[in-house]
Amino acid sequence: MNEHVSIPVPAPMAEPAEVAATRKVFIKTYGCQMNVYDSTRMGDALASDGYETTETMEDADLILLNTCHIREKAADKVYSALGRLRDMKKARAAEGRELMIGVAGCVAQAEGEEIVRRAPAVDVVIGPQTYHRLPDALRRARGGKPVVETDYALEDKFDHLPATAKAAIRSRGVTAFLTVQEGCDKFCTFCVVPYTRGSEVSRTVAQIVAEAQRLADSGVREITLLGQNVNAWRAQGPDGRVWSLGDLLYHLAQTPGLARLRYTTSHPRDMDDRLIEAHRDLRTLMPYLHLPVQAGSDRILKAMNRRHTAAEYLRLIERIRAARPDIAISGDFIVGFPGETEEDFADTMRLVEAVGYAQAFSFKYSTRPGTPGADLPDHVSEEVKAERLERLQALLLKQQTDFAKSCVGKVIDLLLEKPGRMPGQVIGRSPWLQSVNVDAKTSQIGDIIPVRIIGTGPNSLFAEPAERLIKV
Repeated sequence: MNEHVSIPVPAPMAEPAEVAATRKVFIKTYGCQMNVYDSTRMGDALASDGYETTETMEDADLILLNTCHIREKAADKVYSALGRLRDMKKARAAEGRELMIGVAGCVAQAEGEEIVRRAPAVDVVIGPQTYHRLPDALRRARGGKPVVETDYALEDKFDHLPATAKAAIRSRGVTAFLTVQEGCDKFCTFCVVPYTRGSEVSRTVAQIVAEAQRLADSGVREITLLGQNVNAWRAQGPDGRVWSLGDLLYHLAQTPGLARLRYTTSHPRDMDDRLIEAHRDLRTLMPYLHLPVQAGSDRILKAMNRRHTAAEYLRLIERIRAARPDIAISGDFIVGFPGETEEDFADTMRLVEAVGYAQAFSFKYSTRPGTPGADLPDHVSEEVKAERLERLQALLLKQQTDFAKSCVGKVIDLLLEKPGRMPGQVIGRSPWLQSVNVDAKTSQIGDIIPVRIIGTGPNSLFAEPAERLIKV
């Protein structure tokens, strides 16, 4: 354990001034948790400019598509959505009402000017590094000419975002995302992230601590630290040393009011000793780790530019489990990468068997224009990819089901998050990130209570309060 280090935190920011909302914004979010976080902060930036968010697209004066470029044909889906919004904009204009359309996120960064060329109804295109400029871009776009903001910002976008009002934080629930790192320097040959999010950049310790404390003060009990390569986070600590993610977690674990910490997404190459020690020492750090490997064949891992072998990954898993025996491991897999043979795929299946995943995400390889993988020879047919994916997902589903069944009978600490579908039921989150249904009062939301797992469902667990069972 490290000794307590005092970090200079900026003075608490005053609650954002109330602005009379004259316009409404609807934000459609695609993709990863980072985009969810970005959408929330775009909403905060717009709130300071007189907008209020709405869950109904038809009520909006501004519609923002916060896009993701990871999945296949992402840009095509965006243009399809923009076609429908173009028709809505024309109908509004016929009624004498304004509708502005914006495209944000990774497709915006990748496509840039091409978006306004193909979809002239778009008013603003803004990349993930410049969304703090969104209010100004909208004001300029009202001059009649589309605004494209996709240059990487010289200034730190987090320095220019307004503080989120405590009431707004409370309305979002008892869990929250907190971005600590953005971008990627790994350049895996299948991935567009280095081209859309830029190189790895870490937020300062003071910024992170201030936001974490503000969230905790507003009733947030669990924070998930986000980054494209979150365990690549590095920043100078107040003691003059360069801190790693493990150091940051040790400090955040001391935040008053904060009960739980998580982080995602990690790269095996950045899983250092300090981070493994944090899993060993910190009960606040949940026993769940998303550690993508992508494939089990060394030949394919090399072609992917992952810069680790299957054996190195398995040894890392062994070290992590030795430090925290109850940890649940999650992963990502890509099936049918160019050149993948049946034997390569068999290596992936063997690795999955060896690890035993509590949860995993698996996809067929799809070409991303501009990535090295797009130019590789020996692309695998869609039929073969589909068949292999089916086999892999069957194994992963069995492992996930087996892990859920292994939880039955255990007494765990459950963070109550939101009302359930049935009266008198509340949905909580287990330490291993599973959704758990339990009989409880909505007034208990935000509490962490002991429960005993009594059953499993397709996507969740069922529990009873442990006190009730103890008294029997």
